[in-house]
Amino acid sequence: MSRIFDKINAYGIYVIAEMSANHGGSIENALEIVRQAAKSGADCLKIQTYTADSITIDCSSEYFQIHGGLWDGYKLYDLYTDAETPYSWHEQIKKECEACGMDFLSTPFDKNAVDFLESIGCSAYKIASFELVDIPLIEYVAEKGKPVIISCGMGELCEIQDAIDACYRMGNRQVILLKCCSEYPAKWCDMNLANIQDMIQRFGIPVGLSDHSPGGIAAIAGVAMGAVVIEKHVKLEGIESADSKFSMSMGEFADMARNVRIAKQAVGNVKYGHSTGEQGNLKFRRSLFVVNNIKKGEIFTSENIRSIRPAAGLKPKYYKDIIGKRALSDLEKGSPLSMDDIDMDS
Repeated sequence: MSRIFDKINAYGIYVIAEMSANHGGSIENALEIVRQAAKSGADCLKIQTYTADSITIDCSSEYFQIHGGLWDGYKLYDLYTDAETPYSWHEQIKKECEACGMDFLSTPFDKNAVDFLESIGCSAYKIASFELVDIPLIEYVAEKGKPVIISCGMGELCEIQDAIDACYRMGNRQVILLKCCSEYPAKWCDMNLANIQDMIQRFGIPVGLSDHSPGGIAAIAGVAMGAVVIEKHVKLEGIESADSKFSMSMGEFADMARNVRIAKQAVGNVKYGHSTGEQGNLKFRRSLFVVNNIKKGEIFTSENIRSIRPAAGLKPKYYKDIIGKRALSDLEKGSPLSMDDIDMDS
């Protein structure tokens, strides 16, 4: 069973390491990514479950050519052939995740992939940004009754709502949205992390960040905006793949995983007043003190009382009320002022 909601409900950050194509065609690389992701602080290792034929068709017409960007010159079919994670590896990867204490998660791209993932006991599902509009697929995933994490890259509000409604129609309310900018790599100016707070308020469900930007800055900022899930692509040093150019090294990922959890602690809860750690410093606040000797009946002035540290006397907000009043007794320099010292009727 996925621990994602346990982690979120315990006020934690759930960190997903996305393998994608970064195994570079080697099962040994895939298993090493699992092991290193676990050591680097990931709660979950995510893969993608597809074949080229489940995403597109082998066609060379202009519709199926990629122009510009990271995959310039690729035909869609060839890109997905190069990047796929073979079905025959899935169960071994899942077992390695379990051995390392991590959840296993996958993104299916058709019903056959969902059926296959069900057969090996996949405990949660991710809907990719490009499949946000594939309502039949989302319904099929949702009816399995597992957590559904929906990436919202490029999504209009109505499309995001359609995807949520599809899950709800299937009786599945275990839905998490991920803010995402579906650029590879994503530009800072296109991230619009302010959407995270808006999505939380608008949809009333947990929101995270699927981050394709360089480094960990956006992930930390996303947590500050309310993200409870962070997903980043990870890679092994020296392994080139279709996704390696926008993926994090394991060292960078470990730093990010640590820092987003620190950021979550720093965000904390809405709480006014002093913290437990501040308790001891309350005594260093300002208060009203006698700063020159005062005789009984003498008038309080700016020359004989002041607002100074520490906080043993009256709060400074009473200063104006006291000026011009008379002392009820002799007061020595360095004495904290109290209401018992003041003739408020004078």
